[in-house]
Amino acid sequence: MSHDTDKLIRQLSLVAFLMAERRPITARDVKGNVEGYSEMSDEAFARRFYSDRAELLALGVPLQSQRDEFTGEELYTLRSEQYFLPQLDLEDDELAALQTALYLLEGKFAYAEPLRLALQNLALGRPGFAEAPTDTAGRVEVLDPDYSPEMPGRLAKLEGAISKQRTVKFEYWSISRDEVSERTLNPYALLPDNGVWYVVGFDLDREEIRTFRVSRIRGEIKFATRRERDFRVPADFDIERYRGRPPWQIGDVVGEARIEVRGDTAWWVQRAYGATGRLEDGVFVTEYSSLPQLASWVLRQDGRAVPQEPDELRREVATALRRVREAHEGAPPEPAREAPNRATGDPLERPAGPVAPERFAVLQALLAFLLAACGESHSAEIEADNLLDRFPSIPRDELEEHLSLLNLVNFGGGCYTVYAELRERVVHVDKELWGDTFRLAPRLTPLEARAIRLALEYVGPMIAADAHTPLARVRNKLEETFGQFELAQTPSPQVERPEEDLVTTLARGMREHWLVEIEYQKEVDAQPSVRLVEPYSLERQLPNWYVHTFDRTKGEERSFRLDRMRSATLTKETFEPREGFEPTRFRGARSARILYRPEVARFAIERGARKLSDGTALQERPVGSDEWLESEILAARGYAVLLEPAELRRRIAARAKELAKELGVERMRAKV
Repeated sequence: MSHDTDKLIRQLSLVAFLMAERRPITARDVKGNVEGYSEMSDEAFARRFYSDRAELLALGVPLQSQRDEFTGEELYTLRSEQYFLPQLDLEDDELAALQTALYLLEGKFAYAEPLRLALQNLALGRPGFAEAPTDTAGRVEVLDPDYSPEMPGRLAKLEGAISKQRTVKFEYWSISRDEVSERTLNPYALLPDNGVWYVVGFDLDREEIRTFRVSRIRGEIKFATRRERDFRVPADFDIERYRGRPPWQIGDVVGEARIEVRGDTAWWVQRAYGATGRLEDGVFVTEYSSLPQLASWVLRQDGRAVPQEPDELRREVATALRRVREAHEGAPPEPAREAPNRATGDPLERPAGPVAPERFAVLQALLAFLLAACGESHSAEIEADNLLDRFPSIPRDELEEHLSLLNLVNFGGGCYTVYAELRERVVHVDKELWGDTFRLAPRLTPLEARAIRLALEYVGPMIAADAHTPLARVRNKLEETFGQFELAQTPSPQVERPEEDLVTTLARGMREHWLVEIEYQKEVDAQPSVRLVEPYSLERQLPNWYVHTFDRTKGEERSFRLDRMRSATLTKETFEPREGFEPTRFRGARSARILYRPEVARFAIERGARKLSDGTALQERPVGSDEWLESEILAARGYAVLLEPAELRRRIAARAKELAKELGVERMRAKV
């Protein structure tokens, strides 16, 4: 057998022995009774037993130890009620809504397999439970702009390094300096933030905690040493400190700014940035580490945000508006020819599979499933295809190996758990004397719990809508099952209650064909407008939610971003769905050509622009709203030049001049 297989038999048998004894046991007891240890030398046993205990604890197995006050020996216990999932009070529609999450996320969700295993454990013992998606799921699309073929493999490698506390090395593209260098990192946590994946850890080269964007890792991620453990996460490390920061607060804080918020937009600033600043009588007060990034945010508001302090911010805004105006006066520049297409990543890097559940966890769940299939009888027969459908992380050609491994799990003294054999595409199961001990579903591992938390973050409001239950209640019920292990470095899902309520209302309008009245505020409007819409579909393009509708007020197809929606109310009027009408966010949009100057070209290339031979970048983008495009160009501070449409170039030049007057910065001297 392989080293990995030997280890799994030892660990599963150790768990079985500890639960069977129901008394504190010593290391000597383990060595003499548990499969796989007895033939070892004392030195090898001490090393392997220590390693196995550490791995089991990392997997969420609540193995406890205490020192005997008389003999000084370490005593080990494992209470079965802490090992298995407690009775979970999830209603069938709540569990069905979680299955909908799996349906929605499958394909570009790196954590789909641990999520599937977690949901299977939660559903164990519910006869006739269907995995079919709900009707609403057919009207929801989930898009992950940060996804790439390499991303799942990178996340899987980093997950393994974090759980084993192993140092890693990788090549990293620093986009601010536009250079690639090797980095050595003690990874503490993975962090999804605003639709982007980051790894946070201690950079051994810089000797400080740093954040790395996973999509900027180049080539293979490798372990830096051969040790079983390289570091421990500091007790005071808190992943939440690195989450939810706006662009102007990434880095060391250097000052505080005051920005007047005009019009009826304070509610939106409070909703979007309440955690990173405060409102004082219509003035947004926020700390900053980057004045250019804060100036970009001010300019994106197109007159609704007026910089007051510091003067450096006002000067940054004045300089940016002057650059925007000059870049859009006269004829547009002629783009250079396209640069040769060179791969930015390591050509030897091979896309890896998604994050896989730990093999130990798969075997735990497989054992529980086989025994549950026996029920009160001593045997059962299961179609192999059905088993493989439930456990897609088990390759078809490895099913026999997994079953044979379970046949070796014992409680010591020759007492085994199960005997399972594959015969002509049917798995025959015989429950052994001690089999009932493992009939219940094991507690979720930290990885499975993390997969559920991510699912709640990605599509949580849809789960709540389909479960007809507030998301907080579903989340609380689930987190009660996560076990006693520490999930501190798995960020809590960032789902705002207003967003959840909006999705619930719009989903019901879609499902039951009710007209919905929404109060909506576009980015460039100081006041909200009221629209009467027919809702047809929802889209989750991380980090935002959109609803695609027919807007009765405007008499045309329209899409709305939910974070700009103040309210949504079901009316008493229904609508007949328009035959063949399937609205999308950019149907009917016109194309805009944008040239990005060398200062920002690499950031644009990361978002899909084409690199040109002179260091600039060119992008054609669909534009559904002229006002949106105007705010995008303003926010680029003169480093993005609109080439087409021509009439919008003139409009942007004029708007930059007007905006300088509106913000009171037209006479400020430009920064050198």
